[in-house]
Amino acid sequence: MSELYIYVTHKDGAPDDSASELIAAARKINPDASVTAIVAGSGDGADTVCQTVAASGATVFKIANEALAYPNAEIVRNMLVNILPSDAIILIPHDTFGMDLGPGLSIKLDAAFVSDVIDFEGLEGTDLKIIRQEFSGQVYTHVLCDISAGAVLNIRPGAFKADENQIAEGQIIDKSGDAGDLTARRRFLEVVEAEAGEVDITAEDVLISVGRGIEDEDNMEIIFDLAKEMGGEVSCSRPIVDAKWLEKARQVGTSGQTVKPKVYLALGISGSFQHLGGLKGAPFVVAVNKNANAPIFQAADVGVVADILDFIPELTEKISELN
Repeated sequence: MSELYIYVTHKDGAPDDSASELIAAARKINPDASVTAIVAGSGDGADTVCQTVAASGATVFKIANEALAYPNAEIVRNMLVNILPSDAIILIPHDTFGMDLGPGLSIKLDAAFVSDVIDFEGLEGTDLKIIRQEFSGQVYTHVLCDISAGAVLNIRPGAFKADENQIAEGQIIDKSGDAGDLTARRRFLEVVEAEAGEVDITAEDVLISVGRGIEDEDNMEIIFDLAKEMGGEVSCSRPIVDAKWLEKARQVGTSGQTVKPKVYLALGISGSFQHLGGLKGAPFVVAVNKNANAPIFQAADVGVVADILDFIPELTEKISELN
């Protein structure tokens, strides 16, 4: 079978939570295969990331270069083509950067490409059975992907639970000299930080998050009542911000805030990968949605199929009694 690789995204010397999830996903493809993690960056931060990832048992390819100080998909694509064997299977997070990186990489490698993967069902010869979602999670698609010539797979954040079993530490191999030409026709300019809002949802342990299932702005009051009883703060998905019912600073997702609460209550949220991409740190997720097939249930520890307009007042009343 082809060798298994993951691409590790990181920031400020810490690997993204998706790194351990990608390792778990790779081991589900083949539990007996070794997994090689690719860490690209510059400075001491990249060294720290390599050590952290190696502690999970993966072999780490370190590529250090000042051109990799900020992730540029055009540069990383060229680098990976020089680093990876022709039949490699590489797993990449299905986030903003991964969607930029993956398709073009598959073309350069002449390999299969599947996006937004949520599960694997095993191998049939050289065909990998993959599960993904389409039409906003309303349909589960089962795909047979020929991996004999390699594959680029974008893995949905949160779809695979990190393996907590301790494994012998992997080795770190410096592959910087194999990276090749790291020039690009586009370049990083700056990071524009989002304006601070009246609350900082990134610092909250308990978030009560609301989506389009709330239906009307007049119904938002019941969300704040519940948050008060739970001692948490209100957050939301993008449709609520687009409707101007809450400020941008309360939005969770790839185009909003990245949060790491201990408890995340998702109310009337479908659970697109853009929303789940903002949820880190493996919180305890409770999802309430009247659509039993909503993708949010894939990421939930507890799922309740109910209309939130009926469910929230009852939950608020019960918590108030307990308080």
